[in-house]
Amino acid sequence: MENLEHKHLAVLDEAARRGKSDTANMRLCFEVLALAAAIDRSCAARLAPYRLSEGKFVLLSLLRDLPDGLAPHELAERAGVTRATVTGLLDGLERDGFLLRHGDKDDRRKISVRLTSMGQAMAEDLFVEHSQWIGSLFAGFEPREREVFSGFLLRAWRNVEMPLDAGQTTVAGTSP
Repeated sequence: MENLEHKHLAVLDEAARRGKSDTANMRLCFEVLALAAAIDRSCAARLAPYRLSEGKFVLLSLLRDLPDGLAPHELAERAGVTRATVTGLLDGLERDGFLLRHGDKDDRRKISVRLTSMGQAMAEDLFVEHSQWIGSLFAGFEPREREVFSGFLLRAWRNVEMPLDAGQTTVAGTSP
């Protein structure tokens, strides 16, 4: 796969020059990174004509079937982002006419975020389209192939989460 970034190719060349034996594993890691970056770029390009980022799309999707809306802190929690991040996303969505913030008539501190009719229409149409695109990224995989691939990804995740062994050295050359 030659879709690797130049920085990754440089690291692979240097590892080969130094006689590292695990360059095949390094290459596979860089291929996964390249695929993830390509998916991110494609996602951003698909959402840009609608003035949406992936984060804004997620908020529209979360609000889609909630006519009473949600509080900003609930949206942040459900989307897995900070309150500050959700505030910025909501500001943009409100500016573009996709949602409105509504104050509680009994408690002015409470705010509910609800989609406008334009936001609701966008959320419905785009959710179907975007979900189909996401699903198409692994089209052609048989169920067993997806299961095996998912297992490979899980093994890689475990390696990412594994702490350094006591005998390994850190980048600075000291023991952990």
